[in-house]
Amino acid sequence: MKILIGGAAILLLAGGFFLFASPRVAVFDGNAAANGSSTPQTVLQKALSILKADEPASNIPAPHSENASADIENQRPLASPPEVAKAIYLTGWSAGSESKLASSMDLIQKRGLNAVIIDIKDYSGYVSYRMDVPGVKATGAENEIRILKPNTVVKKLHDKNIYVIGRVTVFQDPILAKAHPEWALKNKNTGKLWLDNHGLAWLDPAGSSTWDYVISIAKDALNRGFDEINFDYIRFASDGNLDAIQYPFWQKTRTDADLTRTDAETKREVIRGFFKYLRKNLPDAKISADLFGLATIDTWDDLGIGQVIEDAYRYFDYVSPMVYPSHYAAGTLGYKNPAQHPYEIVRYSMDAALKRLITYNQKLITATSSANESSVIGHRSSVKLRPWLQAFDLGAVYTPAMINEQIKAVTDAFSNNSSTNNSITNTQITDYYGGWLLWDPTNKYSSYRG
Repeated sequence: MKILIGGAAILLLAGGFFLFASPRVAVFDGNAAANGSSTPQTVLQKALSILKADEPASNIPAPHSENASADIENQRPLASPPEVAKAIYLTGWSAGSESKLASSMDLIQKRGLNAVIIDIKDYSGYVSYRMDVPGVKATGAENEIRILKPNTVVKKLHDKNIYVIGRVTVFQDPILAKAHPEWALKNKNTGKLWLDNHGLAWLDPAGSSTWDYVISIAKDALNRGFDEINFDYIRFASDGNLDAIQYPFWQKTRTDADLTRTDAETKREVIRGFFKYLRKNLPDAKISADLFGLATIDTWDDLGIGQVIEDAYRYFDYVSPMVYPSHYAAGTLGYKNPAQHPYEIVRYSMDAALKRLITYNQKLITATSSANESSVIGHRSSVKLRPWLQAFDLGAVYTPAMINEQIKAVTDAFSNNSSTNNSITNTQITDYYGGWLLWDPTNKYSSYRG
């Protein structure tokens, strides 16, 4: 398998907007990497692009009048959330538009879906609505409001029995970096904020103040009735001049004050520590993690960005690998254009992710083998896999049939007749199935027919 160089290409929409296919995934030659001839770090630098969702032609901030933005009371989570979520993604702009929200709810109901994932804070660093969090307002993150009445939006969706997931980007955040440069990556050559290949600033993933900022946003959303919080960009930066990065907190080498430790905390340890911190501070919340699709098949390192799928299995309710066939390189599984083979590409990644989850849980069971049966079951991870699937044209025109082939690949991977089921004894493989998420940055979903 070979890396997709520049695979997440920029799309130029008819309306004139530059659009990127986010979330994203890169694939490289695993055999070569295992033999040391290439590394995830080097190939990811070449392959990844920042991925931008569609926005209206005129981004007019919402009015600041209290009357104009008056909302209803906070809502309660959905009383009976679905066991398996089938969701579409909406930007804050789409969710904040009454007509677009109405058409999206109509699509959800007509096409057999039951969930929606809405941007709370996107790649820009702006939050979609005004929050009851002083620290957020102080950063300027509320200067481009997209949703005037978030509680009303949640109620409308819940009234249709639609499960509401709030999406939060984490360490890529130009707004927070500008407001708190002491938390952000710096360019050691210039002393200014370090920017990736697309001119966007990042926070140091090792900074606990950034962790608290993100958690405050998540708690506000949960208080409003969002059923789940989805975390994206939960990693170290992957593109740009990485050698020029100066980290205010994480260092490649360090000596602790008490001299008891002289080795550096690895990127994996930092990201795993963040995962643990999220769970500790959101103990009863449903939370999910977006990971590179490559994390499903990479068993030898953390991709150079700190992501290892087993670490996510430990702390999240749902793990969402981003497995878009268009993002896999020519030659993947022998296909000249992997985008034209959605079933095979998605099935390949999901089989790998599922096998790793099975192995992870078997290790937990082994670790508690001296306990009674009920204790063993209690120690088994309850995490479910719920991938992002391609619902946009890139590499091929994605027809309804091609979207359905991806969905079939996911459901087949979790079928009790799956080849991955050979080592399962005490648990049904379907226990690990959490559904799927459709990504169309334009939020049209015209190619999905259900």
